[in-house]
Amino acid sequence: MGKLTRRARAKADYFGFVGAREWPLAASGLGVLLGVVTILPSAVGVVLSCVALALGVATFTRDVRLLRRRWAGFEFTAIAAPFPVAELPPPAAYPDADYLAVPARGTALVSAAIDRELWADRLTVAVDGEPYRLPPALKATAPHVLPLRARGRLLFNGPVVGMRGDPLPAAGARPAPIRLHRARFFDAVCSNELGTLRITRTETGEEFDLRTAELTDSAGALRELSSSELADHVGVSTVAFTTDGKLVTVRQSPLNAVSGLLLAPSGSGSLEPRDLRTPDGGTRRFLHTAVRAGMDRELCEESGLTPADVRRTKVVGFARWMERGAKPEFFGLTELAVDSAEVARRRPVSGERLYSAGLTLFDVDLPAIGAALAGGVPLSEALPHRLWEDGSLPLLLALRAAAAWQAARA
Repeated sequence: MGKLTRRARAKADYFGFVGAREWPLAASGLGVLLGVVTILPSAVGVVLSCVALALGVATFTRDVRLLRRRWAGFEFTAIAAPFPVAELPPPAAYPDADYLAVPARGTALVSAAIDRELWADRLTVAVDGEPYRLPPALKATAPHVLPLRARGRLLFNGPVVGMRGDPLPAAGARPAPIRLHRARFFDAVCSNELGTLRITRTETGEEFDLRTAELTDSAGALRELSSSELADHVGVSTVAFTTDGKLVTVRQSPLNAVSGLLLAPSGSGSLEPRDLRTPDGGTRRFLHTAVRAGMDRELCEESGLTPADVRRTKVVGFARWMERGAKPEFFGLTELAVDSAEVARRRPVSGERLYSAGLTLFDVDLPAIGAALAGGVPLSEALPHRLWEDGSLPLLLALRAAAAWQAARA
């Protein structure tokens, strides 16, 4: 899909999403138009059509005023302060969980025990029959939030997969399937992506802060995904290494909605419904196979590699990205079947070129990073300086998880 086509699709998605919620205004406008075009040549017809036109104009004018009043009914303020981790402890069910804060990039909730559970490749999934719907409180602000988020960016209302369960370790018996649901990207923009905004009703001064309204459970801790009402679209990121040991990273363009101009993982994006299907049209039963399919798809789209260039991908980590409504993020480690010279010749697929400024390869000693982290060295010191300074949060978390997995195997 070319750049012009993608821009047109982004605009169509935007106006379609807003228009679906403001259809009475469109209906009034249509009434005005019909009143104009149906004026009859007879005197009675002219009078009746003029009356209908006048009523349509009055109704349309009223609706426009009401729309402007509603759209001016909220004030949005960006929350610049770091996520208040001291005020929101991790869920009690998350074992050995801790917050990892990276200045200017974000905060993630991580758990080594959950990562180890993922290594076992035994978690299963079940997909809900009904798609996700925004709850009333979030639906009311959706028409106001979307224009704010879309400004200067290209956003597509593509299909994504949300998560309504937590990949927690289970002793002995096989854990229950993790529930997944189908959603659209704009659902996530109007729910999870409110995590860095404070919304105020201009008439009453009432404030809406997603961190306290939606992320906090009755005990004052972070909600588990199983009780969340947000879209919670699943993030998938993988770090790929060439046959000669080079790490592949993607330089993101300013058009990226998240982490623009930073170094991204080799493949990074959202899990999609197509990732839940096997090549022969069947349904994937295991979490790791679905997540791995999403990682490999994103890797090939953003790097220009093909499935034949991917030797294997292992799901190695999990986190929840707090600034993005504590959405779930999975991380992988990919072994490629091609060397760095071959990777350097590849280009992302046409639809990704708006978001990618090219590939950058690094010499990274993953076992050494894993040994340093196991010895208590902070992530900021264990990683190469350039990656720590320029890496997006998913890249840093993916490298951390991959290094820990390699250290455990040593």
